[in-house]
Amino acid sequence: MLYEPVIGLEVHVHLKTKSKAFCGCSTEFGAQPNTQTCPVCLGFPGSLPVLNKTALDYAIKVALALGCRVQEYTKFDRKNYFYPDLPKNYQISQYDLPLSCDGFLDIHLQGAASKRIRIRRVHLEEDAGKLIHRQDTSLADFNRSGIPLLEIVSEPDINSAGQAHEYLAELKSILEYLDVSDCDMEKGSLRCDANISLRKQGSLELGVKSELKNMNSFKAVRDALNFEIERQKELLDSGQAVIQETRLWDAKQLKTLSMRSKEEAKDYRYFPEPDLSTFSISADKIAGIRKGIPELPREKLLRFIKEYGLSEYDASVLVISRRDAIFSEQCFKAYAPKEKKAVVNWLIGPLLSEANNRGIGLSDLKIEPAALIELVNFVERQEISLLSAKTVLTQMLDSVKSASEVIKEKNLLQISDTRALEDMAEQVIKENPAVAGDYKSGKESALMFLVGEAMKKSQGRANPKALKEILEKNLKK
Repeated sequence: MLYEPVIGLEVHVHLKTKSKAFCGCSTEFGAQPNTQTCPVCLGFPGSLPVLNKTALDYAIKVALALGCRVQEYTKFDRKNYFYPDLPKNYQISQYDLPLSCDGFLDIHLQGAASKRIRIRRVHLEEDAGKLIHRQDTSLADFNRSGIPLLEIVSEPDINSAGQAHEYLAELKSILEYLDVSDCDMEKGSLRCDANISLRKQGSLELGVKSELKNMNSFKAVRDALNFEIERQKELLDSGQAVIQETRLWDAKQLKTLSMRSKEEAKDYRYFPEPDLSTFSISADKIAGIRKGIPELPREKLLRFIKEYGLSEYDASVLVISRRDAIFSEQCFKAYAPKEKKAVVNWLIGPLLSEANNRGIGLSDLKIEPAALIELVNFVERQEISLLSAKTVLTQMLDSVKSASEVIKEKNLLQISDTRALEDMAEQVIKENPAVAGDYKSGKESALMFLVGEAMKKSQGRANPKALKEILEKNLKK
């Protein structure tokens, strides 16, 4: 039987405010355990929360960027549950009057039309603490307790693990452009839970869902969803029932494991937070925050295509990170020719490869746009070979020297002197008579072998285009 996966995602984002959601404690990552706490975030009797204004502004900015309707009135609620890292035994969250609702995010899949994923709500809450498990002991660190957390809840409009991955990638890119979070999954700044069920192809009735937790990368989300799709399919095909439950993703075993039965809203016994009043958000405040929203990834991608003639693929690679997009545009502006393909090839080729090898972004490489363009121009003028240029780039990044300095030091200027190339070609033909004979017999690939041999003799400095032409001419004599 054919089934359609139905997936909804709940994304939790740490807002990068200097202080916590309802107190003045620092949110700096990596401090010694329990050194960033106070009576408010530890839930001491008599302590009173005060809402962080910056956290509210950041939340509104995200809501507007996702096309949400920001509500005129919003309030906070107590979400009651017991867990060792939740010191108050409740979490200040939002229930029936969330900050915003009815948004959307369009995802763009390779070779397919865009798809709109509706966003049910974007609301503000506080994070819990963190448990550290050591053999038979668990330790609690409350530094994270009370950090402002944005919850972004999608409608169940996602129908594959690939769509979920693309949704998360585009959402993360938007959040980074807005500069409201570092979105570092390793630090727990961005976390994702997924609700997934299967239904018969063509049916509108939803199946029984499982909630997946403990996914600490986009790859883990995709792998967990693919596993769960197959697990539920096997249950349904064998006539068994899918149980509504929360399941954990085990990255070592590459499988989901049952954790507990799935809670519903009634289990949390929501009621209005008595220590915080209802908040009124004015139209002027919303308009002011809207003006501060920068050009977002999709808008920048379309502008790069129109303004610089980039392909959609090239533009999509360069706009994922706002900082990388800014760096790329600086490179475009520093390169005089109207056609920017030569620069794009360097950005998404050798430069991106260097960045990936060093575990950083394009904009974090120690090279200025003008320095990169100087190197590109050396290649365009055929003064150095592309192979040599890649070596020069590595040296530039390691030494912070200019292209001209590295080329001079390494004696890498390309040999274009006709007499020198003639001598090289003649010598290679004499040393490889059999290969030369193959070429004369119609074997085209033999020519490239001879070009390669000549390039070795020149230590990569010969002009390959001129060398190829000379070899062809000599072989036809």
